[in-house]
Amino acid sequence: MSKDNITLSGTKLSILDLVPVLDGKTAADSFKNSVDLAQHAEKWGYTRYWLAEHHNIAGIASSATSLLIGHIAGHTSTIRVGSGGIMLPNHAPLVIAEQFGTLETLYPGRIDLGLGRAPGTDQGTAMALRRDLRGSVEDFPQNVTELQSYLAPATPGARVRAIPGEGTQVPVWLLGSSTYGAQLAGILGLPYAFASHFAPAALHHALKVYRESFRPSDTLKEPYAVACVNVVAADTDEEANKLATTLYMSFLNVIRGTGKPAQPPVESMEGLWDASEKYNVYQMLRYSFVGSRKTVQDELQAFVEETQVNEIMVASGIYDHAARLHSYKLLSELFETQPAQAVQA
Repeated sequence: MSKDNITLSGTKLSILDLVPVLDGKTAADSFKNSVDLAQHAEKWGYTRYWLAEHHNIAGIASSATSLLIGHIAGHTSTIRVGSGGIMLPNHAPLVIAEQFGTLETLYPGRIDLGLGRAPGTDQGTAMALRRDLRGSVEDFPQNVTELQSYLAPATPGARVRAIPGEGTQVPVWLLGSSTYGAQLAGILGLPYAFASHFAPAALHHALKVYRESFRPSDTLKEPYAVACVNVVAADTDEEANKLATTLYMSFLNVIRGTGKPAQPPVESMEGLWDASEKYNVYQMLRYSFVGSRKTVQDELQAFVEETQVNEIMVASGIYDHAARLHSYKLLSELFETQPAQAVQA
């Protein structure tokens, strides 16, 4: 397909919810906001709603990812709900197979299982999470195939079975921010999602590696690529730029290693960061689309032409819940979205 044929209207649209904890609010407030956003997203025609596993981060409440997926799925009807992702080195593959087999049994045809190989936290917390500290991210390919085997149709005589899980064939995705996951996804014939919302440097190379290494599988005949980006949309460029300061402050906290809840927007970032910090934040947020509906439309159109991805997944760092909803509503109007019908890749 030529780049001229790639349009927003022909691209699927989804949400990555980091379940932000707002300054002065609680995790319970975050969960209520996530349910409300998911219900609106379903009505507005978003394809899927993913939650990401993070640990020991004051501003993110999605540590018990499988539980939250069930909570969101239980409060919606058709939109696909899944993980973006489960950090597999933190878990035994059998446990994840049982959890997602249970989710798929409760909400058939609506569950996605995105897998990452990073810990989703700092080294000390990663050690606290793991039962066997001899485990390594280098075991990731074997753990993925082991997990797939537990979700596959029953094998006669199998000594270890995921119940529920066996035979559910929950769609497995690989996630990444480098070429490693891209190549593995291609070799295994799995859909691939790239974390360009915080690690943009390798996006184009990773997509190239994925497409060139792709081998058709029983579940996917052609490459299917998703790029996750940040979007802050508002009625005017000026309003969007102010709302985006919450996102900038969150990434400034990452650079400084300071754990804080999401902060309310400010009129200007001047005086809050130095030149080096500003440069680093903007580098991490290269694929952030901030502005009015028209501004975001033009920039996103150029992005999908450039990358030729099948799907855009959007994270939003907006503090005010009503403004966050409005941003996602404006975004949905740029795509030919229809009420979700549990669409798979």
